[in-house]
Amino acid sequence: MRLFPLVMSAFVTVLLVSNTVAVKVTHIGPFYFDGATILFPLAYIFGDILTEVYGYKRSRIVVWTGFAACAFMSFIYWLVGVLPAAGDWSGQSAYITILGQIPRIVIASLIAYSCGEFVNAYILAKMKIATKGKHLWTRTVGSTFVGQGVDTVIFVTIAFAGIIPGQLLWYMMVSNYIFKTSCEVLATPATYAAVGFLKRTEQVDCYDTHTNFNPFKFSLRDLEGYTANR
Repeated sequence: MRLFPLVMSAFVTVLLVSNTVAVKVTHIGPFYFDGATILFPLAYIFGDILTEVYGYKRSRIVVWTGFAACAFMSFIYWLVGVLPAAGDWSGQSAYITILGQIPRIVIASLIAYSCGEFVNAYILAKMKIATKGKHLWTRTVGSTFVGQGVDTVIFVTIAFAGIIPGQLLWYMMVSNYIFKTSCEVLATPATYAAVGFLKRTEQVDCYDTHTNFNPFKFSLRDLEGYTANR
């Protein structure tokens, strides 16, 4: 699995950056959403690619790796925030205003993504077996419609309830969902290209026929070797 570490690194990078920029709420045209919305769809695209090529067991390892990185990032942001500021440094309030929100954002993201991504991966893996590996677009789009719905409702509720008015909260959910799912649909050609390239290069096409889909049951042995099923 020569390219697997690169895909995992890209996934974790997207997760970390999206959690940092999520503190900003923006309004563009008809859309009202947090800053992570412009980047977070990539995490689901990487999740689709990981499950399609390497299987649910390995994508599960990647997801938990990303979560661990986010938790560590949140802890460091908090630790630096509580350290006493130098007398000649005037940026403490700005730091707390922006990065001080990160722990809540990360908690919201971890809970939402743990539900949404595992639902997404489960549906994609099951649909791959049902379709015998054909019609990739039905799996990537169909699983994302459900996974992003679960993710969006949980994330927006936990991250912004009590911060923005209730009507805008619902508007943000709808905006986020439409924007994210639209990005997934538009990215379908790129997803096809990435999946095809990885399958050819890695010589692997995993089917989760006998996989235990419990998200908490995993082992580093899941990363050892692979069985190519075509």
